[in-house]
Amino acid sequence: MTPIKTAFALAAAVLLAACSSISSADRQASRGADDFSPEQGHGMTEQKLVRAKEFMAASANPLATEAGYQILKQGGSAVDAMIAMQTTLSLVEPQSSGLGGAFVVYWDNEAKKLTTFDARETAPKAATPELFLDKEGKPLEFKQAVVGGRSVGTPGVPKMMEELHQRYGKMAWARLFDMPVKLAEEGFQVSPRMAASIQSNAEHLQRYPATAAYFLPGGQALQAGALLKNPEFAATVKTLAKDGAKPFYDGKYAQNIIKAVRGAEDNPGKLAAVDFKNYKIIEREAVCGDYREYQVCGMGAPSSGGIALAQITGILNRFEQKQFSYRNLNSWRLLGDASRLAFADRDLYVADPDFVKVPTQALVSDAYLKQRAALLANTGQALSETPAGDFGSKQAAAPAIELPSTSHIVAVDKHGNVLSMTTSIENAFGSTLMANGYLLNNELTDFSFEPVKNGQPVANRVEGGKRPRSSMAPTIVLKNGRPYMAVGSPGGSRIIGYVAKTLVAHIDWGMDIQKAISLPNMLNRFGTYELEQNTAAAKQAEALQKIGYKTEVRDLNSGVQGIVITDKGLIGGADPRREGKVMGD
Repeated sequence: MTPIKTAFALAAAVLLAACSSISSADRQASRGADDFSPEQGHGMTEQKLVRAKEFMAASANPLATEAGYQILKQGGSAVDAMIAMQTTLSLVEPQSSGLGGAFVVYWDNEAKKLTTFDARETAPKAATPELFLDKEGKPLEFKQAVVGGRSVGTPGVPKMMEELHQRYGKMAWARLFDMPVKLAEEGFQVSPRMAASIQSNAEHLQRYPATAAYFLPGGQALQAGALLKNPEFAATVKTLAKDGAKPFYDGKYAQNIIKAVRGAEDNPGKLAAVDFKNYKIIEREAVCGDYREYQVCGMGAPSSGGIALAQITGILNRFEQKQFSYRNLNSWRLLGDASRLAFADRDLYVADPDFVKVPTQALVSDAYLKQRAALLANTGQALSETPAGDFGSKQAAAPAIELPSTSHIVAVDKHGNVLSMTTSIENAFGSTLMANGYLLNNELTDFSFEPVKNGQPVANRVEGGKRPRSSMAPTIVLKNGRPYMAVGSPGGSRIIGYVAKTLVAHIDWGMDIQKAISLPNMLNRFGTYELEQNTAAAKQAEALQKIGYKTEVRDLNSGVQGIVITDKGLIGGADPRREGKVMGD
């Protein structure tokens, strides 16, 4: 029996007494989506399952995937492949990637151990909770905050790549950068996605001369297919290959970033040499939650991704999803309201654990998730409200703006090591400041702009040295204590919903990984059900409204990459909404 069929057959978990039967209201709700199909209405690039026996890599750009594939083919580790892919993405996918920040979930097959690494950017030591307030003490508009130096945090990716290579690399460090250097020197073709993003963000890209000259030569946006060279990036990567990360934290490359940030006269930032000197990669314990016969494991705080996924799947674990299917509206009711409950907890409790006490174990405990699941039982209707759980918090809940420009990498090497990494510079083209041939992040706008609300401090407020909350959700799913799947997505705070949908579609609804990724997106964070435009999902608006949801049809541009690991080999899928590619042998 295949793993998918096994998952489908064994999907019944220990149910809540209140959830042991499907109410008539649930049955009525389940009839609203009979025409819902993963194949309907995409109009996107066709993606097919990719199979391999020994190793596999996937990223959001074909050139980056090729870079990782070549490293794996030469015997490199999953970490070696990640380094090649990440550096290439920083060149060929600048709207989403850069040498900014990342979260890594990693399975060390030699030690038989799962761990995670926090390479999130940090706020400057000189930053105060009022960083994103205007002269009247009111939160800045996002566009006022994001462009320029104010939003730039201390980057973590160069140091993360070096430290993980020291622990898990198998190839010589200098050999990992050949492809990005070659592409930067000889040029690469601008992809359609990159060209479209340049066009839609031209107003911000023209604000600083160096950025405008690169993306808008002669005042015109680069077109798809144009040959783009970046000799400054090539020189930077050659230094990285020769001298490692040190020049990026204690040398001219760090100074170049500081100069760009503090020299942005219209919106300067506070980064200083001390911030680079103090920066550290933090190894953290993975957050895991039971889901059917699997364990869904991911990144803990300061990311909310792993906690939220453990909560969503932990709540769904109390319901026999196999009695429904993706065609049944009740399946989406359960998924949507489980997500809303997770987001309520996220906004109140999750922030940098080195600054705020985050009740992670309580939030994902069996007893608590049993209580949360009881709220969804036998109603057939959307929850009228989704309050956060009560863990004695003296903090205020406040949202933070997370926009969908991020990227995701997965890799499995022939040694059995598995990597899932979400990487970001936050907004499209980050802060739009460039230094060393690449764009600088705007991750500080992931902090809540309001430091105090209703007289109480906000957990995710700005503080010097603090890491902003994220929704990045790199995930490794275990089965019988071994890796079964590596998956993740870009998409701002919608990342959680994209990954949850993929997991449920594969594990509960029996779809292969490609169909699970391609399934039209439907997600709910704060009460409004968002439905993917130009797909069959958009047709569900009326049915969802009848059971109490507000709805919005919109572009839901996920970028999921996934690899399933079976006894017979590897099975990979990439999101048709982006330019992703899977390769393996």
